[in-house]
Amino acid sequence: MFPDVIETDRLRLRRFDRETVDALDLYEYAAKTDSIDEETRYVTWEPHATPKESWDFLRQMEEAWDDAKNATYAVFPKEGEERAGEFAGNTGLGVDWDKRKATLGVWLRRPFWGRGYSGERATALVELGFDVLDLDYVTVCHAVDNEQSRRAIEKYVDRLGGQRDGIVRNRYVSEKTGEGVDEYQYSISQEQWHEVTGGERTATFRWD
Repeated sequence: MFPDVIETDRLRLRRFDRETVDALDLYEYAAKTDSIDEETRYVTWEPHATPKESWDFLRQMEEAWDDAKNATYAVFPKEGEERAGEFAGNTGLGVDWDKRKATLGVWLRRPFWGRGYSGERATALVELGFDVLDLDYVTVCHAVDNEQSRRAIEKYVDRLGGQRDGIVRNRYVSEKTGEGVDEYQYSISQEQWHEVTGGERTATFRWD
């Protein structure tokens, strides 16, 4: 269903599984970095407490991929970029086939912030959602107080012809606090995307 590799100008996205990312390496990134609390402040998962948790996380992503529910990719800067080939985080599309829409998600490690990678991978995933999966909508959300994500999301959503829909109350319950988190939701329709981009691809997709 999903391409195994997506290439953009500066990034290579590869299926997020135990062949692409070793569980022990993921544990080092997701549990022991100095910036992990800052990196995971607005994500829905907790920093990993054990290597087994990282292994289980990868296995869950594999199962969701095989069930065509979630296309999650490991992000790597390409040759010519600073820290080329290093694991920069993960990103993906959670697909709701009944509603013909998908939701974007991303976690980038702190050393890779501020490079425009979020917008570049989002553009590629929107192309995947519309040009390959033929969905009607792609949505993305951010916590109401997450100004950094707001700036990045508004920039690429506007560029791709989308809009801000409004606030979704208690979109999810935080594992850290047990409280509901309010988020702004944005959406891009396939029609809006075609009107702005002409359906032109900026990414290449490969099924290995």
